[in-house]
Amino acid sequence: MPQGGGTAYTFDHRAEADGSLRFACSTDKDAFPWLALPPQHPIVVQTQNFWASFGALTALGELEPGQWSALVWTDWECGDPAADHAVSGIYDRTMVDGHDCFRLRLFDHEDRSVVTMRGRGVVFRNRNFEEWRTQSKVEAAEAGSGPGFEFADRSALGLSSDEHPFVASLDASADSMIEGLISRENGLPPNNPMVGGSGDHVNSTHIAEAARQALCLIEDNPVIEVTGGEMHLNRYVELGTPFRLRCVERKSSAIRFSLSQLDRDCSEITLRW
Repeated sequence: MPQGGGTAYTFDHRAEADGSLRFACSTDKDAFPWLALPPQHPIVVQTQNFWASFGALTALGELEPGQWSALVWTDWECGDPAADHAVSGIYDRTMVDGHDCFRLRLFDHEDRSVVTMRGRGVVFRNRNFEEWRTQSKVEAAEAGSGPGFEFADRSALGLSSDEHPFVASLDASADSMIEGLISRENGLPPNNPMVGGSGDHVNSTHIAEAARQALCLIEDNPVIEVTGGEMHLNRYVELGTPFRLRCVERKSSAIRFSLSQLDRDCSEITLRW
């Protein structure tokens, strides 16, 4: 995921006596175009999740040169709905269901809570994705989308001119199933300046945004405001190959999707609004 042309999103890291780490957040929209989105938008939250946790691990010396981390679980809860974009944050550790996790709390210029998020990941010795996932990538390429994928109308998804649809229109006969597709063309810069990524696979930010778009279609509300959510990321989702979001639970203000690709369960995403 590009870090603003060499500009770090988080900086001025300061270790506290209680073991937490305080830091400042950039508000430079030129370096980070996704800051043009509302401060509690899922794209903003998940991008902050990656860069703030990565910055904290680096500042604490917990990532050796050549190592990289991958998120396997996260949840988040938005704070004050009147909050502006984050200017500062706190990183610390917590336990969730017996697992050691990180916690990030972000605050705006008036010290209002923007979002609190927690996460758990794995650390890899290197980033040799090509060797690790050769067979999966071959299968995905063979099952590529072809020229016929038709995306939902952007007006139904609440998208600005700089954003791109990730999902097809809702098929009322398909049992609350929505097809999606994220490729280099619609999911990575420069075509999509709002969402970055490793360039190798679909990232958590893509998945959260695809779920938000699917929610807009199911609720028939292009301006629905997500207030929190949870994701379990169990298997890589490949770029350029269609996937399916199926609604498995729907309540008055929450929805849970399962995401599958090539008939394999990859992720589970819950959104609240």
